[in-house]
Parts: sequence; C-alpha cells; structure tokens
Amino acid sequence: MSKLPKEHKFVDLSDYGRPIAVIIANSLKNTGFTPIHVTIGFVIAGFIAIYCILQGHYWLAAFFLIFKSILDAADGELARVKQKPSYTGRYLDSVSDIILNALFLLSIWYITNTSIWVCLLAFLGLQLQGTLYNYYYVILRNKFDGDTTSRVFEDTTPIALEGEKQKNVAVLFGLYKLFYGVFDKTIYALDSNANTGATLPKWFMTSVSTFGLGFQLLIIAVMLVLGLKTFILPFFLVYTVMVLVFIGLRKLFFQEPKGNNKN
Repeated sequence: MSKLPKEHKFVDLSDYGRPIAVIIANSLKNTGFTPIHVTIGFVIAGFIAIYCILQGHYWLAAFFLIFKSILDAADGELARVKQKPSYTGRYLDSVSDIILNALFLLSIWYITNTSIWVCLLAFLGLQLQGTLYNYYYVILRNKFDGDTTSRVFEDTTPIALEGEKQKNVAVLFGLYKLFYGVFDKTIYALDSNANTGATLPKWFMTSVSTFGLGFQLLIIAVMLVLGLKTFILPFFLVYTVMVLVFIGLRKLFFQEPKGNNKN
C-alpha cells in the first residue's frame, strides 16, 4: 500500500531514497526481518554518520546520512509490503529521528565556531519545518485514504494494531508527545484550518517537501562535502522563515472551498 493513491502523488524531494528503499523492502519481504529491525539499522547508520562528522570524514558522513534516509523510508515500505503497519514502528521511527536530528546538529556545532544558541534555534527550526511538511502530508494522506497509521491530530494514545502490544504503543506514544508535542501545537496554532481547506496542489506539496527530513539530511550531506559546514546551522535557522511563507500561501490560496462553508 503506497502512501497516496496514484492520482494524488506529487514529486517528493525528500523521498529520493524511495526506489532503493523499495528494493530493500522487497528483498526482506519473505525473511524474518521486521520494520523495527530496519529502524534500528537507520539508527546505527545515523550514529556512524555522527562519528564521521566528528572525525572530519565528511564524504563518509554524507554517505551514511543518505543511507540513513534510505533506511528511514525502507522501514515503512517493509511494513507495507508485509501488510503489517504498526504504531510501535511509527512512533519508534519518529522518536529515533528527533534524537538523531539533535545529535546531528550538535555534532556540527562541535566542529564549528557556531554559537550554541544558533544550534538550538536551528534545531527548533529544523523540527518546525519537518512538522509543517508532515502536517500537510498527513492531511492529504488521510483525505484520500492513503497510509493512515499517522494521524492528523496526535492527541490520544492509539489502540494497538494486531501483532503489537498496547504497552509498547503507549510508551512510545508518550515519548512522541514529549518530543514532538510543542512542535505539533505550534504548527496547529499557526494553521489550524488546514484540515478543512482545499486540497493542496502537487506543486505546493513538492515545494513544502524541501522541509522533509530526507531533503534536510541531503542538504547537510552536500554542505559537508562542499566545505560549507559553518553555514549548515545558520541555513536551517534562516530557512525556517519559509514556514511562515508556506502557511501564508496556504491560507491565501487554499482555504476551504466556498461550497463547503457553513452558515
């Protein structure tokens, strides 16, 4: 099951690793490997990337950042080909991502003369960017019966699906709320009516996909190998302005269709 029906798919710039992820998932379909194993794999790849950044091996760091992104897509893809979606995998993926994101930026701060405050603000910006992209994407997926293990409003602990334990779902959901709650609430406060708005066009979603984690990691990888490490944190800090730009465009051009307004 793909994330969106064919007629509503858009060019996702953050999902460049999907073709390889599909190959990985299909190769593991009839094995004992689970999506959780693949998630653990991308965590390991992320830590190797961090080690390479700290040691100045930027080409290797770039490779493992991109490999991490590919595996990040492969775990969900494997869940789909095995037809075993799970909230455990969904929240473990997200919790692992935010921890690795913080460590990626801290490692870049460590090897540069950038202020720790710029690092902190860049991290907050990075997460707000990703949250906006996920917010719009999940709305689109739910609207057209795509992959629905992600919910538009993550406010209550979901009921465990077949094959997973409710306790695991509850614990991981609690961690998700702890790490992502402030970002979800901030984006919702900025654009609370997006869920009832007009369907976002493909070109708009492609533009917002520059906020996707895969594209963010690609930017970090490219800047590292180009010798632009000192500009990475300032870039993500400044690029956060585009959050307001995209929300403004959404509100201006893609409000709720007039025919659906209720008096």
